[in-house]
Amino acid sequence: MEVTADVVVVGFGAAGACAAVEAAASGASVVVLDRFGGGGATALSGGVVYAGGGTRQQVEAGVADSVDAMYAYLQHEVRDAVSPATLRRFCDDSASMLAWLEHLGVPFDARVAPFKTSYPTDDYYLYLSGSEDAWPDPAPRGHRTRAKGTSGREFFSRLAQATRRAGVRVMPQTRALELVQENGRVTGVRCRTLTGLPRLLHRALSRAGAKPWLYYPPLGRRLFGLAARLERFGRPLVITAGQGVVIAAGGFIADRALVHEHAPAHRGGLALGTPGDDGAGIRLGVAAGGKTARMDKISVWRFVTPPSALQRGVLVDSAGRRFGDAKLYGAANGSEIVARGGKAWLLIDDEILQVAKAQVKTQTAPFQRWQVRYLLGRGLVTAPTIEAVAAKAGIGVPEAVGTPPYSLIDVSVRAGFGYPCPMLTLGGLVVDEDTGQVQGVPGLYAAGRSAVGVCSESYVSGLALADCVFSGRRAGQNVVKEARC
Repeated sequence: MEVTADVVVVGFGAAGACAAVEAAASGASVVVLDRFGGGGATALSGGVVYAGGGTRQQVEAGVADSVDAMYAYLQHEVRDAVSPATLRRFCDDSASMLAWLEHLGVPFDARVAPFKTSYPTDDYYLYLSGSEDAWPDPAPRGHRTRAKGTSGREFFSRLAQATRRAGVRVMPQTRALELVQENGRVTGVRCRTLTGLPRLLHRALSRAGAKPWLYYPPLGRRLFGLAARLERFGRPLVITAGQGVVIAAGGFIADRALVHEHAPAHRGGLALGTPGDDGAGIRLGVAAGGKTARMDKISVWRFVTPPSALQRGVLVDSAGRRFGDAKLYGAANGSEIVARGGKAWLLIDDEILQVAKAQVKTQTAPFQRWQVRYLLGRGLVTAPTIEAVAAKAGIGVPEAVGTPPYSLIDVSVRAGFGYPCPMLTLGGLVVDEDTGQVQGVPGLYAAGRSAVGVCSESYVSGLALADCVFSGRRAGQNVVKEARC
């Protein structure tokens, strides 16, 4: 069985959808394939896009921001993951990128969260999503998709609709196995595609396993394991790509062996993604001659907000020594905790604890309640003196702050049920930053977490989705442009 198109996109999340839309807009016929039903980690995400420099929502909210200010802040976060020229282009294009998403139907909103949080309630959609408040003149740049609960599903749904409106053929339940090359150029993809009853069962099992994969991994792994067994019934398929192939198949956090190989210290966290984030897309690129970088970079999230009062606490290690800054974004402190053997506590005094308890009702979304119950309940020990609370927690005596009684909250990587520690991979295939082509492999492009990108050194909320849009559009535009040159 054979299918022919100008462009083939492997993976149907944010990066894949954006690549497909742009390739189709350039006049190409496009086929998108996905091992499951599409959405990937995008649909499970908070639907936050990091954007600034004067977006419509910032202007409407009266937020003062500039491209220069955004660039200055991101230089600190992005470091050398991409060149200064690429980061500048990312910032220059930021406001127009968000407008492009709105044009495709993704809804955003200008209501600004008045408090520091890891994710705003349904009353707010623009917020300080990184460590901006630790910098001069902070500007909220986290643009959350307007929807109830976690907004990633709505974000992807709108992109999926736009992809189909563009005339793109979407082939779910189709697994890419190998890239086809002729004279060193990638010209297609060998796959297996499910049809009939196996396809229906595979779809049902993968849908049923999506939430358990995150919240009760043993059940999620079992359901996806059953789905994987059905894939042997797939029909062999070759999809010929006249102009090129784009890999947008996510990262590799679901492959424990690969994570252990590249980042052995990162254990005990919650794999933030889907079973499709198993590095398969990256392996396809490597097998075709591509190189990888920053495979040891894994973002570890340890949020202590909401409630916002907890950011006034002090992070201490198992010896009672201070480190980090609770006001910083959760991924910044997560990396610090991993570097200390995965052990850490948040020291607060009685005044902070009482204010935090009073903030719970107004500052927490329903899905955050489990975390708050942990932070202010099971994960917390209290004692009248600093020595006594340290003894209760089993750590060295930290320097006292504020007024007694004191409390210590266990924020270790393996803190326990109700407070999982999400982790996602940031490295991938090395691409030409001007075009998105996998270096050394003509006809092959990569985007999103399958590629090294803007967020491949460190992460703040919204930067991964923003990079998926940025890199996906770049790949979709250039896979057509370069083929016609």
